[in-house]
Amino acid sequence: MQDDALIQAAQGGDRAAFAQIVERHQAVVYGFLRARLLNAHDAEDLTQEAFLRCFTGWDRFDGTASVRPWLLGISRNLLHEYVRKRKRRKETAWTETCLELDAAAPQAPEEAYGDYVDHLAGCMDGLGESARNAIEMRYRSELGVGEIGDKLRRSAGAAKLLMFRARQTLKNCLLRKQHHEEA
Repeated sequence: MQDDALIQAAQGGDRAAFAQIVERHQAVVYGFLRARLLNAHDAEDLTQEAFLRCFTGWDRFDGTASVRPWLLGISRNLLHEYVRKRKRRKETAWTETCLELDAAAPQAPEEAYGDYVDHLAGCMDGLGESARNAIEMRYRSELGVGEIGDKLRRSAGAAKLLMFRARQTLKNCLLRKQHHEEA
């Protein structure tokens, strides 16, 4: 069955049709979120939330459009909510960087996220050893700023500044690589 027929059926309350929509688009929604979130469990939770909002918001969906961009729009909105909720705990720098990249990308963000992930390792290699270690400690080991400062023999403020500069360098590198591919 085509997406438009599934959408009409799902809008009419057909749960089996909705299940097929989820099955067809879940990997893309999850991939979009996972590329922007450090924690796989958060990406899974937001993926479920995106489909829940889809299910409860069919009345807001224009059936003439494709469902995938709508789902990715819901996902993007969920990311913004995620950042707002966690901003007080300062745990969202990577997600914020991805959202900034999305805004700066000349192509649609859902098309660009795979490119960012593909280029991330090369951009990480371009960081200095301390910056790379700080980013890896924060995002792979999920250490706090104070712990990172201790391990790098720096103050927490110096570690925070190092990570800020490293994220800015990564963002600029990813944007350059993205623009280079398009040229």
